[in-house]
Amino acid sequence: MIKLVAIDVDDTLLNSQGRLLQSTIEVVRKAVERDIKVVLCSGRPLAGVKHFLNELGIVQDNQYVVTFNGAVIETVTGKTLQKSGLDQTIYEKIDQYSKEYGVDYNVVDENSAIITSNLNVNRITVVQAWENSAGILIRKPDELPKDDQIIKAVFADEKVKLDEIEADVVKTFGNENYVVRAADNFLEIMHPGVNKGIALEFLRKELGFETPEVMAIGDERNDIPMFKVAGTSVVMANGSSEAKRQADFETASNNQDGIALAFEQFVF
Repeated sequence: MIKLVAIDVDDTLLNSQGRLLQSTIEVVRKAVERDIKVVLCSGRPLAGVKHFLNELGIVQDNQYVVTFNGAVIETVTGKTLQKSGLDQTIYEKIDQYSKEYGVDYNVVDENSAIITSNLNVNRITVVQAWENSAGILIRKPDELPKDDQIIKAVFADEKVKLDEIEADVVKTFGNENYVVRAADNFLEIMHPGVNKGIALEFLRKELGFETPEVMAIGDERNDIPMFKVAGTSVVMANGSSEAKRQADFETASNNQDGIALAFEQFVF
């Protein structure tokens, strides 16, 4: 019996228009009513998923959410269970890399503020800020407050640009950090002890569940660590080829009731 369901948000829980399908709302509410833990696992901060949690009826203090791709584990009411940030020196390194390779970037602090030294903020960072109900601050490395904690750094640019630099970013930053392509337009750098799988395993143990009682649903490479620690892993039909190779089962797409079908097959 599944007691914990971990679900990625963008292009998994949400359809292509960034909305919840009615079928998704119905099955998640049904699961919550049966005391099944439904945990949203996202690269977004809590503010960026809060309205979806409310729509889904995941509002109690005994419900949980994994944010910043696993860097923060918290209750849906904002009580932090675990948080892992980056050393502030990463901002200067990312800033220098951005200038050398002509790629746009930002870092996100513990208050969800998006910070960059790029004077011409691109459309991808603007959408990122809008989706996450966050402000954008223009700050040079030496202007960053010393007491700010950086949760993650993000190269946010066009797909072709990130395709071009991805291997070098992994080579440059991967030895000391967790580097993952979260989506076509986002190449993220986080604390080395962070990913969605580590966060899910922490929650499983915290709640006293066994691995076979856990299901994970996702669509991208940053969801693969969840697949590896879940008893049942499900990938969306719109998922990447890498994610599909790592999942146990494939459901319909995020536009075709994929979440509802997975819940009906494996949860109920």
